[in-house]
Amino acid sequence: MTEDESVSIYTEHLFYQYPNTRIGLFDININLLRGSRLLLVGPNGAGKSTLLKILAGQRLIKSGKVLLNGKDPFDMRHRGNQIVTYLGTEWANNEITKRDIPVTVLVESVGGDFYKERRDMLINLLDIDITWRMNQCSDGERRRVQLCMGLLKPWDLLLLDEVTVDLDVLVRYRLLEFLRKETEQRNCTIVYATHIFDGLGEWPTEVMHLNGGIIVKRYVPKDIHFVNESKQPVEEEDIKEDINKQRHERRSVVLIQKIKSFYPLALKWLKEDLGVRGERTDDTSKPKYEELTRRLVKYYYDDKDRIGEYFTKTQQ
Repeated sequence: MTEDESVSIYTEHLFYQYPNTRIGLFDININLLRGSRLLLVGPNGAGKSTLLKILAGQRLIKSGKVLLNGKDPFDMRHRGNQIVTYLGTEWANNEITKRDIPVTVLVESVGGDFYKERRDMLINLLDIDITWRMNQCSDGERRRVQLCMGLLKPWDLLLLDEVTVDLDVLVRYRLLEFLRKETEQRNCTIVYATHIFDGLGEWPTEVMHLNGGIIVKRYVPKDIHFVNESKQPVEEEDIKEDINKQRHERRSVVLIQKIKSFYPLALKWLKEDLGVRGERTDDTSKPKYEELTRRLVKYYYDDKDRIGEYFTKTQQ
C-alpha cells in the first residue's frame, strides 16, 4: 500500500496482544476513504476501544500496518501534519473535571479564544450554559463540555468511544447532525463505537461488527434495508457470487424489521421543551463569553497571551 491521502484509515493484518497475552485484535484489514462515518458494533470486550486507541496513537502495535491519511501515525515526523482527536468515557469521570472550575476556563485552555466562531456554535449546539461550574454539573453536562473542548479544533480523524451515553436525545441528535455535516463539508472521517443505536439508521457510511478481536461482518448502506415486516427481526442473505469468500469478506444484504421505539416521541418532546425555554445563548440576562472570560481567566492563568500564542503556532 502506497501513501494515498484519499484513504483516511488503512490497516493491513493489524494484530494487537495485551500484556497478559490475551489477543485484543487479530487480522484487522480496513480501507476507509476520507469523508466516511464508520460505526463500530460489538459486545463489551470485542476490541472496539482497543482499535480506537491504536488509531489514536495511545497503544503501539508490534505486528501489522496502520496508515492514517497515507501516513504512519507512530512516525513522529508526521504527527504535526494531521489532527486525530480521540474522545472516550474517561474524561467525564475524572475527578479533576468535577472540581470547582468555570466552564469557560476549560474551553479557553484548548483555544476557545482562537476558534471563536466554532466555539460559539458548539456552545449553542451542545446547549452549554457558560456560567456553569464543573463541580455543579451533571454527568450529561460534563459530557457536553468534553465534546465542546474536543471538537473545538477542526480534526481530520475523529474517534468516538461511547461519548454520547450521557446525552439527552435532543443534544445527541444535534451532535450527530453536526458530525454528519462535518464529514460532508470538510471531507474528514469519524469512527464511532457505541451501544446506543437509536437515530443511527441513516447516519453511518459503513457498519462494522467486531467480536473477539476480529471483524465478523461489514455493511454499507446500499446493503441495509429497513422493512415493515419480516419473518425475523433481522435476516441476512449472502449474495451468491461472493459465496466462496471468507465469512467476514462475503457480501450480504441485511433486512432489519422496523421496531417500536420511543426515540421519535422523546425527541419531539425535548424539541418542544427547547422551544418554550429558548436557546441558552439567547438569554440576554447572562454575560457574554468574552466578558465572563475576562473576569475569570486571570485567576486561573498566569499569562493568557501564551495560550493564544500556542494555538497561533499550531494552527493547521
